[in-house]
Amino acid sequence: MSDLKCCVVSCDKPLDAAYWEAQYETKTTGWDLGKVSPPIQTYVDTVADKNCSILIPGCGNSYEVEYLLEHGFTNNTVIDIAPTPVAVLKEKFKKNPNIQIVLGDFFEHQGKYDLILEQTFFCALPPTMRQKYVWKMHQLLADEGILAGLLFNKTFESGPPFGGSKEEYEKLFKDAFHYIKMEVSPNSIAPRANTELFFELKKNNQVVVNLYEFEGITCSGCMETITEKLLAIDRVSNVSMSSNFAEVLIVSKNEIAIEALQQVISYDEKYQIKKIKN
Repeated sequence: MSDLKCCVVSCDKPLDAAYWEAQYETKTTGWDLGKVSPPIQTYVDTVADKNCSILIPGCGNSYEVEYLLEHGFTNNTVIDIAPTPVAVLKEKFKKNPNIQIVLGDFFEHQGKYDLILEQTFFCALPPTMRQKYVWKMHQLLADEGILAGLLFNKTFESGPPFGGSKEEYEKLFKDAFHYIKMEVSPNSIAPRANTELFFELKKNNQVVVNLYEFEGITCSGCMETITEKLLAIDRVSNVSMSSNFAEVLIVSKNEIAIEALQQVISYDEKYQIKKIKN
């Protein structure tokens, strides 16, 4: 699986703009297929509305958007935190009015999209950011919006890329999205055969999805206890805490007052919860 060994670092190393820019400057871009990923191409071929608003986060060289443009899609946005690929795309498509190219942090991006395509963005994020990913995707999608693409169905000793499992992803996205599909991709490139899941999720617009900073947890046992207590709150349907215990994602049928959340965890005075603003 040599194509996956794009950059092997400790998960604790900041995977920031400087890090990703360095990968492009040194051409350490083993994740780059040089063409649109076959599963993404197959999916795009099923999208009937060529005017739907589409976002590709962590776009890199974005062969996906090139394919979209070649096939008549008119409302495409791509975003990356690294200046080099953004500059390349801006030059390449400078005369094309059907694409917006953004240099910036996906988690600060604003907008509403009918479709967000996932291709090697999720796996590039530290696993501690997965709850934030779900929160932001739910925020950026229109009410009937779709999140679709590929996730690794395997783990790695170090990363990026960072992997996971179908069971993990189902728990992570539970109730914030409706599952349309999550299955082993039948047409991945050969080096990734049987290690990718193709997924299609529809935004659940009947729930509130919030992300909170959490202070005081130091072990998985405490995390499990807190999760159970938050899940016991009326109309809360899913609680997911980041692997470093610093953030918690809460899906509920209605907005839960911060005072109510704090009261539930107040059995230990060191526990503090604070809502993260959009």
